[in-house]
Amino acid sequence: MPEFSVITGPQVAQVLDGREARVVDLVREAYLAHHDGDSVNPDSYFLRFPQKPEARIIALPAYLGGKAGVAGIKWIASFPHNVRSGLQRASAVLVLNDFETGFPLVLLESAAISAARTAASAALAAAALGPDTVRRVGVVGAGPIARTVCRYLAATRGGLPEVRCHDLDAASADRLVDHLRRTHGGDARTGTLSDALDCDLVVLATTAPAPYIHAPEHALRAGQLVLNLSLRDLAPELLLGADNVLDDVEHCLKAATSPHLAEQLTGGRDFVTGTLAGVLRGEVRLDAGRPTVFSPFGLGVLDLAVGHHVYRTAAEDGLLLTLPDFFGDTAR
Repeated sequence: MPEFSVITGPQVAQVLDGREARVVDLVREAYLAHHDGDSVNPDSYFLRFPQKPEARIIALPAYLGGKAGVAGIKWIASFPHNVRSGLQRASAVLVLNDFETGFPLVLLESAAISAARTAASAALAAAALGPDTVRRVGVVGAGPIARTVCRYLAATRGGLPEVRCHDLDAASADRLVDHLRRTHGGDARTGTLSDALDCDLVVLATTAPAPYIHAPEHALRAGQLVLNLSLRDLAPELLLGADNVLDDVEHCLKAATSPHLAEQLTGGRDFVTGTLAGVLRGEVRLDAGRPTVFSPFGLGVLDLAVGHHVYRTAAEDGLLLTLPDFFGDTAR
């Protein structure tokens, strides 16, 4: 009978810091296991509030086979108005279940895990889909996700090139630029939306509910890679002239994402080039004469992969806070 444990946010950060390359490998393995059918990843469940239409709490249940062999669920809240009072927009917990007994194993603070798996996915996509030479990175949206993505790009690419940051909140953009200069050095500065979009690699990490990047004012160019992490920034017409790589087709074509809008606009899915796992397997080829847009809906199996790694590492390092009487009487 496994004991139930808790892992706090600072402990999660202690395990993850400096292990960016390992987290990218874990995300890669999870994508391939999902591609091979060794996972169960149901639809995400959205809890919304009539009196707070901008807010939501999402449940992501999943099972991941392979080396992990673990089930679990992430429960992540997004309350954008938190930033007005200096709080983080997102907060999350992750529960991992023992696959032998079904009993919960551990409760992890998961905002950092969620950010790390998103950033690792972005870094993996940048390596697999992006141009060989990236002279400039554009970042739209200057919150914690953007900061973590930049950290993972720097860790996996041997540093950051020039960075152009844009956010509707100028103070947030200034803080990200200051952080990048202090942490990674190099040339980081704020700019307009056009400045950020006119880069070899573009990171979209906003909370936009609907597209605001339209053609022809903001056209994508051949060889450019757009990491469409926030999913709703790009007008669907822009996707029709690009190679579109998703993490999971069925998941991504929902909830008014840009790919979902493109499906509604065209009446089909011919604009979808394939999945990232398909590219990694060599089953999907990209057209060098087109831009590439990577749209990851965010799979629960990625949270399981990273969370399971944190759990095992924390156990090895003696960081677990165990609660031996959590379940009470477990005998039948």
